Amino acid sequence: MDVLISGASIAGPVLAYWLAEYGARVTVVERAPALRKTGGHAIDLFRPAMVIAERMGVLPRVEARATGTTTLTAHRPWTSRPVRMDYVKVVGAMSDRHVEIMRDDLGEIFYDAGADGVDYRFGDQITEIGDDGAVTFAAGDTRRFDLIVGADGLHSGVRRLVFGEVVERYLGSHLAVVSVPKHVAHDGDLTGYYEPNRVAMVYTADHLDDARAVFLFRPNTPLHVHHRDVDAQKRALAAAYAGAPSEVGRWLAELKHTPAFYFDAITQLEMPSWSRGRVTLVGDAGYCPGPAVGGSTSLAVYGAYVLACEIARADGDPARAFAAYEALLKPSVLGSRALARVNAKALLPGSRWGVDALVTAGRTLSLLPRAVTGPLIRLNDKGIRLYDTMPLPEPVLTR
Repeated sequence: MDVLISGASIAGPVLAYWLAEYGARVTVVERAPALRKTGGHAIDLFRPAMVIAERMGVLPRVEARATGTTTLTAHRPWTSRPVRMDYVKVVGAMSDRHVEIMRDDLGEIFYDAGADGVDYRFGDQITEIGDDGAVTFAAGDTRRFDLIVGADGLHSGVRRLVFGEVVERYLGSHLAVVSVPKHVAHDGDLTGYYEPNRVAMVYTADHLDDARAVFLFRPNTPLHVHHRDVDAQKRALAAAYAGAPSEVGRWLAELKHTPAFYFDAITQLEMPSWSRGRVTLVGDAGYCPGPAVGGSTSLAVYGAYVLACEIARADGDPARAFAAYEALLKPSVLGSRALARVNAKALLPGSRWGVDALVTAGRTLSLLPRAVTGPLIRLNDKGIRLYDTMPLPEPVLTR
């Protein structure tokens, strides 16, 4: 069975690893000339993704590359007293198993896990997909594949070729990440400046040469900025934080010469189906719940693993495999979307009162013993504890 995967970020390498384990001949095509090092932000892996990493034999590497963030220091311009809280307990409320890791590091670990058994084709992309599985590449050649998977992110080229333009649901906010000098952050601490409709945070990790400033904001009116227009994105970000505290202004000054920059709208995809013929989508390409608010990385790892299992169970029959994949994954996708919509509002209160309430809630959660918070939070298995309830099938076979 010949399988083509478009995208070598997170879902693509995980899917490639498991399909190769199941005996498929796997090709991964990636538009970038090498593994992406975009200066991406830290992401969270929750229980299902950590179990999958464990089954791939890479969990020790994942844990060794954890950011090591243990505290959150929250500043508000209207009070001179910052609030410090236990970051591990606050984020750990979402899952009994959790690790925070830089996205670039995670992608490299998953790539290394299966690179020897997978044909990676960097610096190329798909330009045409036929109903018979014939794929034309930008390099000019054409090959036929039994299955084709789009793992190429929120702005998926495979999705556009096969499904046409899909309406994205804008959740009202934007996310940006800027590389800044390491000295502006403190190891182990996430420093945040909270204001109505916007927050700016900075952190680093022992193994990083820089720090990352993260900006999450809700503009007064929707921004019409193309996802590849970096100059316009930087202007929009600077405008959104006009009048911000001076420390945030110093981070924004790095926009002129930052070596790495990320910017995108926080949007959801709500496709009725992620599959058509020989083609299916995985991760953000098919069911992005919303960057930074919906656990999209854990969902992408989980979806890639489930898809590989169902392809193996169906002996490569796309109709059987894709139907089973969507049936098993859909409840988790719907739950992630709902959670993301709640988080998108809760993380960006529109008033001082709301900001104070958010900070107080985090502080309270970090102070209460786990014996008190644990049983209460576990009751919310369709909300904050969603990821601990995702059904994880056993591997179909091992070599």
